[in-house]
Amino acid sequence: MGGPGNPPEGSPEGAPGGGEDEYRSVVFDESFVRAARLQEFSAQERIADHAPAVRRRPPLRRGLSRQALVLVLLIAIAFGTAIYMGVRHPYQTPAAREPAEPLRMTVIPLAPEGKVPGKGDPAYLYEHSPAAQFRTGAEGVPLPASRRTAHFSDSQVVTALTTAKDYIVRSALDPEVLTGGEVRAVRVLLDPDQLDQFDQSFARPTADGRHAPTGWLVRFDPSRAELADRKVRVQGTLQAAEADASTLEVTADHTFVYALRAAGAGAKDDVSLFTLRRELHFRFDRDDLRLHQTQLLVSYVQAGPLSCAEDSTNHLRPLLAGQTAKEGGPAGTDPYATGGATALCGSLATSAQPKV
Repeated sequence: MGGPGNPPEGSPEGAPGGGEDEYRSVVFDESFVRAARLQEFSAQERIADHAPAVRRRPPLRRGLSRQALVLVLLIAIAFGTAIYMGVRHPYQTPAAREPAEPLRMTVIPLAPEGKVPGKGDPAYLYEHSPAAQFRTGAEGVPLPASRRTAHFSDSQVVTALTTAKDYIVRSALDPEVLTGGEVRAVRVLLDPDQLDQFDQSFARPTADGRHAPTGWLVRFDPSRAELADRKVRVQGTLQAAEADASTLEVTADHTFVYALRAAGAGAKDDVSLFTLRRELHFRFDRDDLRLHQTQLLVSYVQAGPLSCAEDSTNHLRPLLAGQTAKEGGPAGTDPYATGGATALCGSLATSAQPKV
């Protein structure tokens, strides 16, 4: 008989050291057995349940791999950072924007002391007037050297000055505006909060210091006068300053000199000069700077030769060459009454007229 574990007929021929030696290098430890995907049913289980000889074992539950743990951690960190930045971000929340103030305007007519001097040649009048050294058109509204402020950059200051200049050029130098036709070119530069006041000024002009078209822009009565020379003479200054952390202000002070002749007159008819001194105060918040718009706060105008007896609310009605001011002036104003502006009128100095 063969020994224990050997077949009855003995070890197969040619098997070195017996059949067991071939599998001695394989170790069937407990972990190997647990990892087996197939498990043999016991004899009792096979008899009781008539089950097959083997069953498939569920795969072992293993922990997440290191790479998976790192990925989950990174996702959690990114999600938490997004929530934190949504609650507390580094950018300042813009403060609620205050509505723009209404424009306060004053138009003072300047009456000549005698006849308005005139000449057929506009160039001659300019040469013999205080405007001889004035620049022409937009060149007379140069931008000053600008510097950043505590809360506004160089580019923002330049934007404020440029927008103020655009308003001045469009409202006092554009021939279409001066002749009483165009207003939209000026309107588009205003802050939206002031558009109702602007529109009401032209729909229902009133001498109340709030709704005079001549407070917003310069325009002559087309039935009275026309431009004899489109090259208006200009001289003045622009200054920018920071009002507070959210507001820039620009102050403009310019003198404009226009060559006018009677409406429908010929090219050889006499021409006279009309002088207008205009001070404007602009305000800009950050929305205005971004949109290239402005808030016009103050408009102070002195202009002549005009007759104090005529209304300069809707149009300027200049006195032309050879004309004199009508006697009388604006009706008396009760300083105790409310809701009306005190009427003002001045005299145009002889030195301000050209010498002919």
